[in-house]
Amino acid sequence: MDRTFTIIDEITRENRQFNTVGNQLTVRLLPPSEGDERYLVSYFIDSVTNLCEHALQNCEESDMVAISIRNEINMRDKAIGISFRRKDQLSTDVILNVWQKVPHSNSRFNALDKLVLEVHSVKIPEGFGGNVKKTTLAHLKRSIVKVKTETNCPVHALVIAIAKITNDPHYKSYS
Repeated sequence: MDRTFTIIDEITRENRQFNTVGNQLTVRLLPPSEGDERYLVSYFIDSVTNLCEHALQNCEESDMVAISIRNEINMRDKAIGISFRRKDQLSTDVILNVWQKVPHSNSRFNALDKLVLEVHSVKIPEGFGGNVKKTTLAHLKRSIVKVKTETNCPVHALVIAIAKITNDPHYKSYS
């Protein structure tokens, strides 16, 4: 399918400290061509779908994404805002549902005007954020003692606990 919008300007800002990327697209949706037999609403839905796929192409499925769409010509109108959610939860239906509410709050919002689409994405960290070699809790906490015997573990654990409480000088050798 050929592109149903033209990109006028594109600005990308990245903040590595917070794992965020901001992408601002200034676009214009193209009107349907002369031979296009589709209904105008379905053409508009396809245009918005193509635009969102292009805007979200660099985001992972687990990234948190927020979108705002505003009309460049009439700056007094409120922007269409979609709050942060995972990219896999963001669909064309969600965007169109929010877009339907525009005529109720804005005096003039024409889809064929220049639109400014701002996409903010936050990469969600996975794991510990670094290479942690000691992953068991016994290695991370000093208050946990590992009993190294294979038989009578509960008895040895009680002896070690009593030695710790009474500050026995041979406490280390019991484990």
